Amino acid sequence: MPGIDECLLEAMRLPGARGAALVDWTSGLALGTVGESPGGDPETMAAEAAELARLAAEHRAFAPEADDGDPSSAAEGGAAHGRMAQDPPVEDLIISNRDSYHVLRFVTTSFDSSVFLHLWLARADGNLALARIRLGEMAGRLVLG
Repeated sequence: MPGIDECLLEAMRLPGARGAALVDWTSGLALGTVGESPGGDPETMAAEAAELARLAAEHRAFAPEADDGDPSSAAEGGAAHGRMAQDPPVEDLIISNRDSYHVLRFVTTSFDSSVFLHLWLARADGNLALARIRLGEMAGRLVLG
């Protein structure tokens, strides 16, 4: 199971990858970075990306429907219900501009699940669908702690 450095290096092997980071969205700190950073400063990038992640994760409008008090979710109960309480409410966040994509993939952890992977892709060379799939796989294998 890969740690932070191995995971970020794996992300950089994706087509079009310009930079990658693991960020704590509650503090805005980068736990690890590799490659380029948008704007040139990895700490500023981490803090700004964390603001977006916090907005998406903390607002009920972006939560799964089962979290809105849906009675069918209570019927599921058991481990599935307990796991949903630990998981971040958002899987990923995708931001696109004229020349790049930013994919923020939330990572489920054994503690408070307040981290995400941030991948910066060149739009001309990147494959957004592939990046999203691979980041999900990496987030599932990432070992923190």
